[in-house]
Amino acid sequence: MKSFDEVLERVRAVEIPETFDIVVAIANGGIIPAAMINQRLGCEFQMLKLNLRDAMQNKLYDKPKLLAEIDFDFKGKRILLVDDRVKTGTTLKFAKELLSEAAVVKTLAVNGVADYCLYDESCFRFPWLV
Repeated sequence: MKSFDEVLERVRAVEIPETFDIVVAIANGGIIPAAMINQRLGCEFQMLKLNLRDAMQNKLYDKPKLLAEIDFDFKGKRILLVDDRVKTGTTLKFAKELLSEAAVVKTLAVNGVADYCLYDESCFRFPWLV
């Protein structure tokens, strides 16, 4: 398991040359890493409430579900979409479709493949899980 300090160091070190208007966390898993990235970038912070898997990473649905309406203005904005883990990319793809009226949607994952990623390891435990 990575320590919180190790993940925080990666958040500080990841190169993000672009500017964003909004950091959007995919809730629930993306909330903590998105908050960390948002502290660094200093822009608006919002949440997109989606669900595909349970806490043990077992698939709950055939496709991701939007659990609450999107209640923020994203049209024409530059968005950094943040999630904790990317396994298949299904949730990120669905989120990008929901945010398709944004000017740009880039992705960041703590673990997995995204536009920006901190780790890409087959077995990864998050230090903030209790």
